[in-house]
Amino acid sequence: MRVLLFRPKPDPETIGLQNVMICEPLELEYISSNIEALGHKCRIVDMILEKESVSYFVRKYRPHVVGITGYISHVNIMKGYAKAVKRVDPRIRTIVGGVHAEVNPGDFSSKYIDYIIRANGIRTFIDILNSLEHKQCRDEIECIYREGEAAPKKDLKFSYLYPDRDKVRKYRSHYYYMFHRNCTLIKTSFGCPYNCKFCFCRQVMDDQYFARSLEDIVCELSQIRETEIYIVDDDFLVGRQRILDFCDLLEKKNIRKRYLIYGRADFIAANEDVIRRFKQVGLRAVIVGLESCDSKQLDDYNKRTNVGINEKAVGILKKYDVECYGTFILGLDWKWADFFALYKWIKKLGLVFVNLQPLTPLRGTDIYEKYRPRFIVREDEYEKWDLAHLVVRPDYISVRRYYWYTMVLYYLITANPVSAWYMVKKYGLHDTLKLSWGAFKVNNQYWKKLIEGEGKGKKYSVGDEKNRKRKYEKK
Repeated sequence: MRVLLFRPKPDPETIGLQNVMICEPLELEYISSNIEALGHKCRIVDMILEKESVSYFVRKYRPHVVGITGYISHVNIMKGYAKAVKRVDPRIRTIVGGVHAEVNPGDFSSKYIDYIIRANGIRTFIDILNSLEHKQCRDEIECIYREGEAAPKKDLKFSYLYPDRDKVRKYRSHYYYMFHRNCTLIKTSFGCPYNCKFCFCRQVMDDQYFARSLEDIVCELSQIRETEIYIVDDDFLVGRQRILDFCDLLEKKNIRKRYLIYGRADFIAANEDVIRRFKQVGLRAVIVGLESCDSKQLDDYNKRTNVGINEKAVGILKKYDVECYGTFILGLDWKWADFFALYKWIKKLGLVFVNLQPLTPLRGTDIYEKYRPRFIVREDEYEKWDLAHLVVRPDYISVRRYYWYTMVLYYLITANPVSAWYMVKKYGLHDTLKLSWGAFKVNNQYWKKLIEGEGKGKKYSVGDEKNRKRKYEKK
């Protein structure tokens, strides 16, 4: 069968991190390699980088099946893609998947979507193709969405082929993360062993955690041409001895790469020698969920850390010249004093790269129901659920003022001569200017939010369930 896979371009309303990072569609590369091994023909289209329409590619490649993946902010875009496919040829079968589809599959219900994958993505995609090819009953496909059925358990026996990275060769030079140019993704574990209240990862994996063998990981790394590697595990720093063994194996196999990873502050603070060792074999940067400069807030989030641990972790990374990308959650009960306190703390730590996110209670997390009565954005306005829009009414300040304080905080941290000179010295003028241009475009989106204030969101009512699915369902 001919299979066409789409990675969607974000809605213009979505505050776009794609302005400072575009990573390869790893999940589609996995699908491609594993279905082509069974004799199917596959193409991947990255709509972030393409200028033609979905209809253009459907007419060009004449697929039997179209697959589309994405996150919560892509839901309406993905429905629109499926509609465009069916308009070209209603016989084409459409499949959607991704982490949001696995936790909230009902959001994708549409007459233009034939299959919603809610677990075991690669295996289920193969099952769908087998069912179509042999004209079997769809009821035999275990892990597609059926209203009212309980979610199936994850298949943790990850025995699939490596992703087919050559399928996106035409795009590869455009993939990057901040200053990590020509960046390649690799996934070495699934799920997270922790249970932060705001996090979506636990729901995706049904609270399970699975890690691939180190030998398998290193074997895949040996086949990757690029030097910059982004390990996209929810947390790569799990298990002190495992990381040390990983470093030893990299050295033994003479694999020379540079790594960007996610890691917890408490692990870094308690394992300075592991960070030192990892640096020797290529650790370049760590994305750390610092979240807050207030230990009480950290307790509320169930982070199992405190301010002292966070400070020690940042200090260790700085000591070994490992870049720290700090992520922070902006409280809904904050006033200017709280924003300014966070700025002073970040300045004290010497952080240059930060991601500031308003507390966003995604459906499926522990905090969702608590904040739902205060939503100022409708739940079917998926493009605004990007972890950058303010979706809950703040306690003490207006929406417009909240956006203003967020922008000021970004300016104070990054748009100053000290930070600019640091980036130029470490990463060069060209890359600094390119990142600055991306940040400028994101800033313009924040200015739009500032001008709009609450916008349409102030009309939202929890009881107004008619709004939840009105887009695309009527089209």
